[in-house]
Amino acid sequence: MKKTTLALAMGLMISGAVNAALEANIGATSNYMWRGVTQTEDGAAVSGGIDYSNDSGAYAGVWASSVDFGVASTATAEMDLYAGYSTDSYDLGVIKYLYPSERSLDFTEVYGSVTMSGITAGVAYDPDNKNKYFSLSTEVELTEGFGLAATAGMYDMDAADSDYNHITLDISKSDFTFSLSKVFSDDSDSLNDDVIPYVSYSKTF
Repeated sequence: MKKTTLALAMGLMISGAVNAALEANIGATSNYMWRGVTQTEDGAAVSGGIDYSNDSGAYAGVWASSVDFGVASTATAEMDLYAGYSTDSYDLGVIKYLYPSERSLDFTEVYGSVTMSGITAGVAYDPDNKNKYFSLSTEVELTEGFGLAATAGMYDMDAADSDYNHITLDISKSDFTFSLSKVFSDDSDSLNDDVIPYVSYSKTF
């Protein structure tokens, strides 16, 4: 989640930026969930990344996490390279998902989203595998510093009997998030359709 390398994208933006920001982040989760599906066999994961942005709206970054896809896969890590342009109302970009120990899993997505009245509608497209992901999300501030976010997604996959929908609810406070995720799919043999709870921690520097 490649049209250009991260180094080139960051070099071009740094050369033209007047006010820029560079941030690092670390994180840990009891279950790395991505679009409603575990990436760690329901186990824990650690992650970290670096993000660059400037006042024009351009941004780029790199993010990595541990993964575990079971005995059928040798992948132990995921690395994402991304770059794009965003404003308060829209976001456009490209992301490359890399799996260094199992390069056959690598793929690229182009993505875009529009935000209106507190609701964000997004789409991501993988041109190589013809997979499409559609989502709607929103978030609200609650009392005592708590936040609530909800995401509904639909994964339209080119492979037969692989399409599914999911819903994720997040309750956050400070650097901690408690989440509930559920998949809705007719392909019940390959996806866990139970309600899955997990806890995450993230810190930005």
